[in-house]
Amino acid sequence: MKKEIEKSRVVPGKKWSLKDYNTSYTGDLEKEAGKAELDLTKEALNKLQETLYAADSHSVLIIFQAMDAAGKDSAIAHVMSGLNPQGCQVYSFKTPTSEEYDHDFLWRHYKALPERGRIGIHNRSHYENVLVCKVHPEYVLKEKIPGYNEVKKIDDKFWKRRYESIRNFEKHISDNGTQVIKFFLYVSKEEQKERFLERIENPVKNWKFSSSDITEREKWKDYMDAYEIALSETATEQAPWYIIPADKKWYARLLISQILEEHLNGMDLKFPVLGEEEMAKLEEIQRSLLLGG
Repeated sequence: MKKEIEKSRVVPGKKWSLKDYNTSYTGDLEKEAGKAELDLTKEALNKLQETLYAADSHSVLIIFQAMDAAGKDSAIAHVMSGLNPQGCQVYSFKTPTSEEYDHDFLWRHYKALPERGRIGIHNRSHYENVLVCKVHPEYVLKEKIPGYNEVKKIDDKFWKRRYESIRNFEKHISDNGTQVIKFFLYVSKEEQKERFLERIENPVKNWKFSSSDITEREKWKDYMDAYEIALSETATEQAPWYIIPADKKWYARLLISQILEEHLNGMDLKFPVLGEEEMAKLEEIQRSLLLGG
């Protein structure tokens, strides 16, 4: 899967288009083989997470962004099912509260960063501020930013500064030990339609559907343009973006899990090594226990 991982990564500074990506791509893999491979990858992730927790030197921030019904929730559930929940924390960001609007747009996301030794998962993230807000610039007015009290004032310079703020934020937390990995689950408009219909027809799933989902679907092109720009502007070596083909959920889950495994392996984490004094104490305790103490 190494070739697929590299293919999905957005290369900083390189021109690209979402049209270059096939949302139903699965490589040469069959579904059953992919599921078996996912099980093996989950085992590897479990061991890597244990080392991350024990080392207590780094943290991992995983960001999921996508259109509605792209499979973010199920991807999180399946890929993370092999991890120890004590070492994970998941945040699903909704519309900002009045308190959050009284701070800068990164404030609530900074508060939700994982501690050292933990994996943090953000289901939607600070990128909503250059995606949803880019499509609906009137939302920016709620932030009460000095000088931006009219939509017409929210121009290209405003967005350039916002992308810069995101890059600086991610560089800062990366420099301080947080590995940032960002996933855009790229689903086709046709597949989204099928999943919407399934939600509507299925009593177990129709609670997930909202009429506003259709309103946003009508702005599909605007969202794709916003994603292309946001990913291009914020893909860095320290905080890479991956475009995940999401029409086939089983393949999306496998690719995500293997990207995580590659990054965790690349962090070269090690279990702590005890000093001579501590080792001597352990040996003394061991002798005592063996003698019936």
